[in-house]
Amino acid sequence: MPEAKHIIIMLALAFAGTGLATYLAEPLAQYVSENYPQLSTFSLTNTFFWIILFSTIFSICLSFTRARHYENYGASKLGTVLLYMLIVTIGMQMDILAILDNPGLFIVGILWISFHALLLFIVAKIFKIPYFYFAVGSMSNVGGVASASVMSAAFHPSLISVGVILSVFSYAIGTYAGWLTAILMQLASGAQ
Repeated sequence: MPEAKHIIIMLALAFAGTGLATYLAEPLAQYVSENYPQLSTFSLTNTFFWIILFSTIFSICLSFTRARHYENYGASKLGTVLLYMLIVTIGMQMDILAILDNPGLFIVGILWISFHALLLFIVAKIFKIPYFYFAVGSMSNVGGVASASVMSAAFHPSLISVGVILSVFSYAIGTYAGWLTAILMQLASGAQ
């Protein structure tokens, strides 16, 4: 059970990392914008891009320190709550009716998830991977720590740590893979 001091330390690490990422991101985005404006196509002039990039790097670096032991006190659960708060604040700025302007995006989403499922199924068959990893790997990539932990617990409670490890790895890789995917989609659409 986490004590108040553990929660305060976890929050301090999270906000200090985010604060440091913001402190580094603003001048870097401004520098790139002034000196290399052509990189705006790749989001490199966007402050938010650099905040996410630095936050992910700091999180990965912290996982090699004693801070990783805060996972025993629920760091992933607290991180999931903070991630949901970020998603909600982004969502509050969204115009939900804008979806009707481009319904083709639903088809892209369906194709994307279908490709995800097909790829996992093919890899599982080729390498004879147990379906536990197939299911937990999918939940790690799509749903994150919360859903991967639930899926792991459905197979056996002792496998929850495997679900957490897979989903944290997916978070770290997903940050960079998501950015690269957005760039590829932007290039494919011809938008600048």
